[in-house]
Amino acid sequence: MTVVRHRAAMLLLLFPLLAILLTGCGDARESTYQGWVEGVFVFVGPDEPGRVDHLAVREGDVVAEGAALFAVDAELQQADLRVAEAALNNARNSFERAQQLLKSGSGSQKAFDDAEANLREGEARANAARTRLTRRKLSSPVAGAVQQIYYRQGEMVPAGRAVVSIIPPGNVKVRFFVPQAVLPTISIGDPISIACDGCETNITGHISFIAAAAEYTPPVIYSQEERSKLVFLIEARPEDEGKLRVGQPVSVEIGARETKQ
Repeated sequence: MTVVRHRAAMLLLLFPLLAILLTGCGDARESTYQGWVEGVFVFVGPDEPGRVDHLAVREGDVVAEGAALFAVDAELQQADLRVAEAALNNARNSFERAQQLLKSGSGSQKAFDDAEANLREGEARANAARTRLTRRKLSSPVAGAVQQIYYRQGEMVPAGRAVVSIIPPGNVKVRFFVPQAVLPTISIGDPISIACDGCETNITGHISFIAAAAEYTPPVIYSQEERSKLVFLIEARPEDEGKLRVGQPVSVEIGARETKQ
């Protein structure tokens, strides 16, 4: 099973640029900024190519860790396992004969060692074939909500391509930009308020990441006006991510930081 952990922004690239422009054009002292909701997804797909036999989930389903997700056709893997098991049986019989001959003095130590090596190799190949067959049935590596299904029953899936994406609890975040002049006034853990069209009120969160480098590079000559266009990416974790949807544009207001003693 291939599980690719990937940071997926489900919004057009226009939103970061828009956020930069909106932030850069305003007063650096403003505390409300434009941003968007982003999710970090877990992508689940088969190790080897195959056709989707059946899907056990639908988009929006909440699954537990280890829950069945989908299965890919396994005819080739079943055939490989039969071949590997037949070879293993032959290797086991050869080993037993070599063992008996060695005990009776009719066989050599080399013949016994060779038979033992062939048996171990056969066991390894059979175990590998069983593993490949087992991996044709995919289960969820994490608990979370099924965000999207990329291949349906009967469709061919290339090796390493995701069939299902899952978003675990705690993998939703809000991203926005602030001017450089605001950086000294904020820190990790600061509270924020989040607002969006159609959202519930009183959505709160806290800042979890502050970029060390600017997202937008101004001209080489840093005049006072150009310095105000430097913006830095900020990430925040909502307290109740169930109130937000990935890809949703939001407005973020940064709360006042408590004075440290």
